[in-house]
Amino acid sequence: MTDQRPVDRTAIAADLERARRTLHELLDTASATDLDRRSHGTRWTNEQLLFHMVFGYMVVRRLRVLVRVFSRLPDRVGQLLARAPDAAAPVFHEINYRGSCLAATVFDRHRMGRHCDRVIAAPQRSLAKETDANLRRSMAFPGRWDPFFTNVTTLEQVYRYPGKHFDFHREQLTLE
Repeated sequence: MTDQRPVDRTAIAADLERARRTLHELLDTASATDLDRRSHGTRWTNEQLLFHMVFGYMVVRRLRVLVRVFSRLPDRVGQLLARAPDAAAPVFHEINYRGSCLAATVFDRHRMGRHCDRVIAAPQRSLAKETDANLRRSMAFPGRWDPFFTNVTTLEQVYRYPGKHFDFHREQLTLE
């Protein structure tokens, strides 16, 4: 049975805003040396990892579309389609790593804050327009791509995902 309680949009919106403010605080207080230092447990520098944290918010836009389309397919088809990206997980992780390295050269410490503001504003706007029925739509997700997605992920979970991703990686920063 599907949970019919109203989705707490206020909590999701507050979490989006919290991350936006936190990113600005991190950028405002970090020195160039801090940002160039390696993060803990990743191959990224702190600056690259900060961009990767923003990237988590960027993927929400695309994932929203995927959930809307794939949630209309039979479950069996969605599960089959979710297996293909799982098979390519090692390639995905390498592209994810290198993409954040490259993107951090464009959206560096000087541009990242403004970019984050724009990126987070988009899900804030779309969240306000979503119906509870849409937020309950779900699709099969590749389980090996990211630990914050479940095998079946709802649109609500997609909106909540980047905050979990952000907080996880926040612990890996080695800013002083």
